[in-house]
Amino acid sequence: MLTPADNELLTRVGPGTPMGQILRQFWTPFLPSSDLPEADGIPKRVRLLAEDLVAFRDTNGNIGLFEENCPHRGASLFFGRNENCGLACNYHGWKFDITGACVDMPNEPAESNFKDKVRITAYPVRDVNGVLWAYMGPRETPPPFPEFEINTLPPENVFPPHMMLEECNWVQGLEGDLDSSHVFFLHGRIAPDGPAAEGLLRLPFGRDLAPTLDVVPTPYGAVYSAKRINNDEGQRWHRITQFIFPYFTMVAAGLPNMVAARAWVPIDDDYHMLISMRGKLDGPVTDEERARALSAFDKGGGYVPETADPRTRYLTAANSQNNYAIDYEVQKNINKSGIPPLGNLQDRAMTETMGKIYDRRKEHLGTSDRMIIFARQQLMKLSRDYQEDGTVPALVDDAKLVRVRSASALLQEGEDWQAVTAQARDSDAGVPIAWVPLFD
Repeated sequence: MLTPADNELLTRVGPGTPMGQILRQFWTPFLPSSDLPEADGIPKRVRLLAEDLVAFRDTNGNIGLFEENCPHRGASLFFGRNENCGLACNYHGWKFDITGACVDMPNEPAESNFKDKVRITAYPVRDVNGVLWAYMGPRETPPPFPEFEINTLPPENVFPPHMMLEECNWVQGLEGDLDSSHVFFLHGRIAPDGPAAEGLLRLPFGRDLAPTLDVVPTPYGAVYSAKRINNDEGQRWHRITQFIFPYFTMVAAGLPNMVAARAWVPIDDDYHMLISMRGKLDGPVTDEERARALSAFDKGGGYVPETADPRTRYLTAANSQNNYAIDYEVQKNINKSGIPPLGNLQDRAMTETMGKIYDRRKEHLGTSDRMIIFARQQLMKLSRDYQEDGTVPALVDDAKLVRVRSASALLQEGEDWQAVTAQARDSDAGVPIAWVPLFD
């Protein structure tokens, strides 16, 4: 349970808010590179951390990210002309390059130096392995770019990012990945030998529905194990998940030769974007794999048409307006939720129906919520420390702290999961991924 003041601190991300200020110290993923496919192409409206922005790829292929409103008289730069290494406002022609410098002011006298005195708020952008990342913080020189393993793989080994809009606060989405106990309820099949839904992944079946959580603080956030009974011979299943400040997760490994990271990126207080990034360690992504990744929601109707509001981008056709395409026959006979196992749709149905920002005074947290409690405390501490003296967590400036992986392991009761999986959780240790299949 949180007080209203703590809930406000945790969830509000706009300019000047305490949480918004600490979030802006980090590089933030925000769009697939493919959304800006060509130089001098069509600009894209972006809403990020409760700011209205416009993104474009300039003549040289570099990405600009500006406040949407022109600093002259506030017209939207979304309608601007993207040409000759800058974005020119359609109202009076004021043109800005990707650094925010005004490079042309054609409605002023030729001898005027007024353009040299005007800048637009612009944020540096990195285009890495199919994802655009922005730095929205106060530093003139941005911090080092985070060296997640997914960011340092050869580009041909990386899948297109998997995008899904979520119509609720970012913390609610994040907490779903920090809650291992829901897996065999929300995602589980009815019986151990039960069928898979036609055309969909086989669903997991859990024997032990009450995992024991072991939460270990780290310089980058936390790693935790959710331990379950696997059989009667003393074998225990450890599902080991990483939480990386401020909104990154790496869910327990269930596949060999696959690394992943997920970002629960705040669009504003009421919406966030789940950006799932995956890459292969054993070779390039095939054309078939790429096509399958891009069609992840097709069986549920794909995405709804995008409107002028960025908060409609990557909204799936299965959504709150149609109860997430729930099928009660499937719920009765196959999948405990009855919601199609497409991307993170089942989880999203749970977190969105809490409301835009859940009133956490109403909750009753148990032992299985230990990781959620820890993450909330740490996020609020980051915010308060920054407010007090400008302190930022170590991973802002140490890009290698994020060189970690998730893991899964079958161990005997009493074995130390931290010691056994230490190297497997290190991206640079040169050992295989420790994994146990979730879908059997």
